Amino acid sequence: MVEKLSSAEREALMSRATGWTLASDGLSIRRSFEFADFGAAFAFMTRVALAAEKANHHPEWSNVYNRVGIVLTTHDAGGLTARDFALAREIDAAAQGLTSQ
Repeated sequence: MVEKLSSAEREALMSRATGWTLASDGLSIRRSFEFADFGAAFAFMTRVALAAEKANHHPEWSNVYNRVGIVLTTHDAGGLTARDFALAREIDAAAQGLTSQ
């Protein structure tokens, strides 16, 4: 099982997680993305799905046309772990060149 991050570890990783926000309970991080159209949003989701499957760590997400919302947490650990921040970096890389922001 993966270890839940301490508050200090979580804060250190949050300082490098540009665009991500920490939930008020400190148990998850979230980010919203906006794309030019549905095709770009779907391409992004496909990239994320492949990275998530490879890491065996899957996001909670939603999609409405050109918008994708993502929440990351490690349910087995009861909060945030290093795996969440590693996947957040992969997600950010997948969004490069696709977002309209």
